[in-house]
Amino acid sequence: METIAAIATAQGKGGVSVIRMSGDGAHAIARKMFSRKGEFVPNMLYPGTIDCGAFTDYGMCVLFRAPRSFTGEDVAEFHCHGGTEIARGVLGRAIALGARLAEAGEFTRRAYINGKLSLSAAEGMGEMIGAESAAQVRAGYLLYGETLTKEGKRLQAILRECLAGADADFDFPEEDLSVETREEVAASLCAVISSLDLLLGQYSAGKKIKAGVRVAICGRPNAGKSSLLNALLGYDRAIVSSRAGTTRDIVEGSVEIRGVLFRLTDTAGLRESEDEIEQEGIRRAENAMRGADLIVYLKEEGESPDLPEGIPVIFVGAKCDLHRRTDCEISVSSVTGEGVEALKELLYARGFGAENDGAFLLEARHYDALREAKRCAESALTGVREGLFAELYAEDLKRAYTALGTISGETAAENVIEEIFSKFCVGK
Repeated sequence: METIAAIATAQGKGGVSVIRMSGDGAHAIARKMFSRKGEFVPNMLYPGTIDCGAFTDYGMCVLFRAPRSFTGEDVAEFHCHGGTEIARGVLGRAIALGARLAEAGEFTRRAYINGKLSLSAAEGMGEMIGAESAAQVRAGYLLYGETLTKEGKRLQAILRECLAGADADFDFPEEDLSVETREEVAASLCAVISSLDLLLGQYSAGKKIKAGVRVAICGRPNAGKSSLLNALLGYDRAIVSSRAGTTRDIVEGSVEIRGVLFRLTDTAGLRESEDEIEQEGIRRAENAMRGADLIVYLKEEGESPDLPEGIPVIFVGAKCDLHRRTDCEISVSSVTGEGVEALKELLYARGFGAENDGAFLLEARHYDALREAKRCAESALTGVREGLFAELYAEDLKRAYTALGTISGETAAENVIEEIFSKFCVGK
């Protein structure tokens, strides 16, 4: 396998830069560039000078032997001083000695090709690298740890047994295996469908982990929406004024609550207005409510707001330092901070929920594969119960098996694989 090389750390000023090589010539190139002349013990860091062509740097070198490396190939890494030019010098020298610049995600793709990780594990790694919250790191780590792949393979094993039962039903009808075999296949398919339902139920939480929980802060003009946004964020993001109608456009900010990212939107006050600009702000506020996962409504005394159906709402009594409200779930003061932390806990409970913290179904691709597997398993179950010929419902079993195989990459199309690895950075 030809040798590839890339800078594996973020480029720019920093303490340390890592340059990685993988392939048949990685060790030979590293030995030519590094001052150590003795034997290299695999997985051990050695100090020495690195020949960068135009200059040298004092750093460290480590070699990993195939197949006990990330890519499953011979791998070499240089750990040099941070900085753009030093890292470029090390990389340039490696390329001059026979390596080529790696493509985006090529190291991880080689790991996948060499059986070091599944396709979903690679996606989990990507989620961890691009994470914006602790919850996304946790969910990505579960994917990287093959949690979803292992469950998919477990269900595939059950489907293989069902296919074996279907073959027995088809090949030996004279031995009176039909009724018993069909009952076993039906029970197994019910178990598969139940497991798929549990996985599919995670996707709603998974989308929130990946994209953040969308919260629309709404209410009438001068209700205290902008002040509440600032209080939740812990800094002044929105302009606060006693003049009604100050907020005319969407103002956004993000806060992490218990490791989950919440994307907060301060909206224009909801009222009748002749002002064309304010009308547009109100229209955007209404759109924000319809697109939210959760609405925080700052309720006025005796108000009965018309809110979108199907979206959870927290009614908040704002400005509790001035007066108390009795018709709201929680009272807060953006001035004194009273109730703000309690509101955050309520946001977490109502917008996400502790039971979702272990969710790992993040990708639409995985959701679509599981949904297709469930559809085919249900179709096969119907065929079994209706007494169809075994070769007919066996086709649905095979389709369900194939759909599950796309998660690990076993049956994934090449264009899907290309798209996944193209999203990675060059050094990964």
